[in-house]
Amino acid sequence: MIAIDLLEKYGALKKSFDKNQIIFEEGNLPTHYYQIISGEVKMSNYNDDGREFIQGIFYKEQSFGEPPLFLNQNYPANAIAAQDAEILVLPKSSFMKLLEENANVSIKIIENLAQRLYYKSVMAAEMSTQEPEHRVLKLIDHGIAYFNFQKDENGYLINFTRQQIGDLTGLRVETVIRTIKALEKKGVLKIINRKVYR
Repeated sequence: MIAIDLLEKYGALKKSFDKNQIIFEEGNLPTHYYQIISGEVKMSNYNDDGREFIQGIFYKEQSFGEPPLFLNQNYPANAIAAQDAEILVLPKSSFMKLLEENANVSIKIIENLAQRLYYKSVMAAEMSTQEPEHRVLKLIDHGIAYFNFQKDENGYLINFTRQQIGDLTGLRVETVIRTIKALEKKGVLKIINRKVYR
């Protein structure tokens, strides 16, 4: 999203996080801007029953955790490395200076936040009213558009695990598995070597 050399010019440092390592915790005040160089990060929290709800999954060249950073509000979720990850970390004051001095970067950040807000609005409506098949397809189609899933001769490879699809849609993993199989029978999805394609 923001060029690595520009982030480093303003003092960003590369940090490595092991899989399942916490990057920041729900309830803490934000102090840095985060952008992924490699790996995968999930933002999630847990309900009273201990069930995880994934707020979002972020990949290479994506940033995460900006809304609380701008609002100076506590993080509403944990950020956890879903895979080993290398992340650029820039102090908040330096990030704000970067935005003030680079209008084109500010516009990119606004567009990114608008995209996330749009996704949350669409998915909130879907989660409250739609059947599992519709929820799963909406998530997958959003993933194709937003996360740039790779396309090959089989179609778009869906990089979400069944667990992640469940956590992102509010469905149980068993329901996700049944739903994916039903969508395969309808010819909407393909399952090849346990991987899902659209």
